[in-house]
Amino acid sequence: MDMFFHAAMLALDPWAIGAVGLGTLVGLIFGSIPGLTFTVALALALPITFSMDSVPAIGLLLGTYIGGMTGGSVSAILLGIPGTPSAAATVLDGYPMTKKGEASIALGTAVIASVFGGMFSLIVMIVSVNLVSKLAIGFGPAEIFALVVFGLSTICGLCGGSMLKGLISGVLGLMIMTVGLDQMEGVPRMTFGSVNLLQGVNLLVAMIGLFAVPFIIEACSGHMETKHKRMVRVRAELPSIRLLLGRFWLMLRCSVLGTGIGAIPGTGGAIASFLAYDHARRTSKTKESFGKGELDGVIAPEAANNAVTGGTLIPLLSLGIPGDPATAIVLAGLMIHGITPGPALFMNHATEVYGMYVAVAVAYVWVLGLQLLGIRLFVHVLKIPRDLLAIGVLVLCVIGAWSVRNSVFDIYAMAAIGGLAYLFIALEVPITPIILGMVLGPTIENEFRTAMMLSGGSWDIIFTSPLAMIFLGLAALIIVLQAISELRVRRSNQQKVNA
Repeated sequence: MDMFFHAAMLALDPWAIGAVGLGTLVGLIFGSIPGLTFTVALALALPITFSMDSVPAIGLLLGTYIGGMTGGSVSAILLGIPGTPSAAATVLDGYPMTKKGEASIALGTAVIASVFGGMFSLIVMIVSVNLVSKLAIGFGPAEIFALVVFGLSTICGLCGGSMLKGLISGVLGLMIMTVGLDQMEGVPRMTFGSVNLLQGVNLLVAMIGLFAVPFIIEACSGHMETKHKRMVRVRAELPSIRLLLGRFWLMLRCSVLGTGIGAIPGTGGAIASFLAYDHARRTSKTKESFGKGELDGVIAPEAANNAVTGGTLIPLLSLGIPGDPATAIVLAGLMIHGITPGPALFMNHATEVYGMYVAVAVAYVWVLGLQLLGIRLFVHVLKIPRDLLAIGVLVLCVIGAWSVRNSVFDIYAMAAIGGLAYLFIALEVPITPIILGMVLGPTIENEFRTAMMLSGGSWDIIFTSPLAMIFLGLAALIIVLQAISELRVRRSNQQKVNA
């Protein structure tokens, strides 16, 4: 107990609190700008920590990580452009809420759900870091492959009125992510002899194109009613306590889901957010309102993707296994300060670990304060004439796309994918399954191929795994139920036409 109080005093030192606050602010800014993700912010923050003490240094990195994860929802809700891949699911109902004049409610609910998910995952990490890490390490390539297949089955719930269109859209997303050099064998795939395509299509660049370019085209096209069309009236208000309490169990369930997904290396916030969104839609009594500005569609992904932050720290601290690029940078920061994660971490560096726990809690306090205070400023973005706002978004997107890999080709790729997305929207083909296919594509391919190499090409490695079969069975069940539901809707519509 004395060690915990000593660690708390170190983490609550004014310099340490300031470092966490600075990291949180930088993370929020980078996370809210498409293309400038919190991974970039972490890479820039890492050199700053070299001359700092261990607890403030780790707090700076954790604040940047947590702030960036939360910041992605700002542009997702206000502009319909996710700042990070983890916020892609938030766009589905967050942006329609903005169109209805409920931007401040969406932003306020998102940050509260984010803090709830993050604090829940922190509690789970503190009380069960060893237990959860042992369960997570039991997930081999076969189990992760089956889990991602289960995640991919959520396309059925995001396909709108036609499962066929949704599947076409999802397969297109999978195809886009196969472009470039094969990661395992170095063989060019779908490059058509182009040197530029050897680097593949970056996920962030594609996401900017899918969400931002259609917005820019629509805003600058001749369909404007006035020269400077403004968005709906902006109201600065926060969600009520009663409204939030009514969604408590949804936040809790999605936080559990996000923590579990985060504890499995190689998954991440994007997978957790889409699974949580699909769960919220399936368990809702108003399924038809999802995609049209349903508050539950904001709460579920935000609670889940922020719960991932604590989940990813579980295998990082107990096993030294980073779950994503962001936690890999955090791992580097730990090792720079002589802290080696693993089974002996709590014996050798208990003070630093307890300091990390307090720093995570402080980071979420900073997130809550900065986001709630900033909502009145954020919503003023919507007062800018839509066509002028589109020009600003275009500049940010070009800078963001170029900064990912310092490649002009990425700007062209963003424009091409955006033009395709605009065509799909005109044809009423959903573009969300494209994102899901792109997010899950690399993981599903790499884990399947790794499983096949481990088994010498035998499928028994999948069929003999109870966990893998459970996930595959759930995926098949979701597909069948969605197909039955679609047939019933078609029959009902046909009967109405005949009547």
